[in-house]
Amino acid sequence: MTERQLEILGAARELLAGEGVEALTVGRLAAVLGIKPPSLYKHFAGKRELESHLIADGLREHAEALEASAGDLASIAAAYRAFALTNPQLYRLMTERPLPREDLPDGLEARAAAPLIAAVGGDQDLARAAWAYAHGMVQLELAGRFPPDADLAAAWRKAIAAFSA
Repeated sequence: MTERQLEILGAARELLAGEGVEALTVGRLAAVLGIKPPSLYKHFAGKRELESHLIADGLREHAEALEASAGDLASIAAAYRAFALTNPQLYRLMTERPLPREDLPDGLEARAAAPLIAAVGGDQDLARAAWAYAHGMVQLELAGRFPPDADLAAAWRKAIAAFSA
């Protein structure tokens, strides 16, 4: 990537983090950068390419967080949750739409999934079920859908115990 592309991606990431997925438009990004929207097309084919780069960066960071965990299901779940809660808008961009697989670096999706698959003994179906649970819990937490007195740590512990059984 060129230095200018990296600068644009940095501004897009800041816009995403500060104002949300909905604010990530070519017009809004151009305004943040102090340029006209058509100028962005000199560096990226369009919004989809820009989003694909942000998603790829997010998947790399997510993979690194899971790889840095102790490797057991509890530590992977904690790393997953921490990543999502620390990067809520990037997490939304990564997970609320179809994944642009054809635009991602080869092997990146598999790398991001590998720690969870290993933690459940290689059972891909169980890994998908555990991922669906974690994703649902995080989405509900980010949306503020749990009552204020909900013990989310207890819910996570019970689910991890059930998936580990």
